[in-house]
Amino acid sequence: MKNLPATGAAPHKAAILAIILASYVMIVLDTSIVLTGLPRIQSELGFSDTGLAWVQSAYTLTFGGLLLLAARAGDTFGRRRLLQWGLALFTLASLAIGVARSPAMLIAARAIQGAGAAILAPSTLALLQTTFTDARERTRAIALYSATAGIAASVGMVLGGVLAEWLSWRVGFFINLPIGVAMLVAARRFIAESDRSQGRFDVAGAAASTLGMSALVYGLIRSAGAGWGDALTQGALAAGVLLLAAFLVIERRAAQPIMPLRLFADAQRNAAYGARLLFLGAMIGFFFFTTQFLQRVLHYPPSLTGLAFLPMTLLNFGVALCVPRLTRRWGNARLLACGLLTTLLGMAWLSRVDVGTAYWLGVALPMLLIGAGQGMTLSPLTAAGVAGVPAQDAGAASGIVNVAHQLGNSLGLASLVAISAFGARHLAGAALLAHRVTVALGGAAAMLALALLLVLCARTEGKVA
Repeated sequence: MKNLPATGAAPHKAAILAIILASYVMIVLDTSIVLTGLPRIQSELGFSDTGLAWVQSAYTLTFGGLLLLAARAGDTFGRRRLLQWGLALFTLASLAIGVARSPAMLIAARAIQGAGAAILAPSTLALLQTTFTDARERTRAIALYSATAGIAASVGMVLGGVLAEWLSWRVGFFINLPIGVAMLVAARRFIAESDRSQGRFDVAGAAASTLGMSALVYGLIRSAGAGWGDALTQGALAAGVLLLAAFLVIERRAAQPIMPLRLFADAQRNAAYGARLLFLGAMIGFFFFTTQFLQRVLHYPPSLTGLAFLPMTLLNFGVALCVPRLTRRWGNARLLACGLLTTLLGMAWLSRVDVGTAYWLGVALPMLLIGAGQGMTLSPLTAAGVAGVPAQDAGAASGIVNVAHQLGNSLGLASLVAISAFGARHLAGAALLAHRVTVALGGAAAMLALALLLVLCARTEGKVA
């Protein structure tokens, strides 16, 4: 116990920020690192074409389904405790993935890893919000947190391709082991336990939100492969909507809800939640379809596919580091609108690719715009999503931010995969894939346009600072 911070002692802010960022890197990295390694995973473990999608979907399903429950549990049981539980579960699941010898074992381990991420993600953001109370400090910390999300996603693409071709896709998951152990030790030493909420835990709300979110995410994921007319897809979506409607009724009546509806009374936060969902839907579509275009149309190997994202990653990192200074000069709302517009221009440009597109002019240049826009966008979105939230609701607010993030991934990818088949009846081979990429990225540009409209409307009402 001697290593624990004394009650009332000044927090070790630099150490806490390092723990938060390193933990979040693991979460985001493992969302993207598998994409460029999927062909090697398929050939080594014998996945079918349809079964391979569950390598990513099992993670997303449990991550999205358990977020709200885990977020409020941090407020109720202590955020350091939840952070440690999430780190331990995520790290052990990473080990199981790395040693998996069958599709069933890998998918089960990915689902457990998603549960660990659901516990870990809201705890990191809530700790950031309650540790950095000064406005300037918080802006800088949130900028670094959001930069971590964008950069880790891009680095995951690069690292996944390089490891899959030069070493093994398994190495990408073994990397989590020393990081996870180090963060567990550091969390115990540097992070003091938060105050816990008193009273009854909202069991009915927790069950309705978890089951409803799981059903909705499952239906969205299944629709990508089985289609929107599939009976099980429709049943899961209907069940998800009904359970989430019941959840809202429960939360309105609960004495201590896991998602206080008062969090939605602010137009700034509502616009941020909607824009985040749309932005992440567009970005997951960008990574998913651009990776396929590079490998199957331009015939890049996995390592070169990963490296093709490097210019975007470097610019993303540079712009993200400038966000605190840009926020002080322009304000959060103006910077957010500029970031969304820049990303929109890059996505619209990239959506014009075809079988004759050259990488540098047709792919790399629009990717630079997307990287710069992403660097400007994620931090203001995160800041707006937790703005003005009291400390006792920090976990719940961060949970909603992460729910919007994960639902954006799931809904966005499922929707873009569904619309990518439009007008492709008489195409085949590379021409078919190029057409699907063009249609899907055009849809992603439309999502970004809607996100920009949300932000501009909120600013016009004078609600976004």
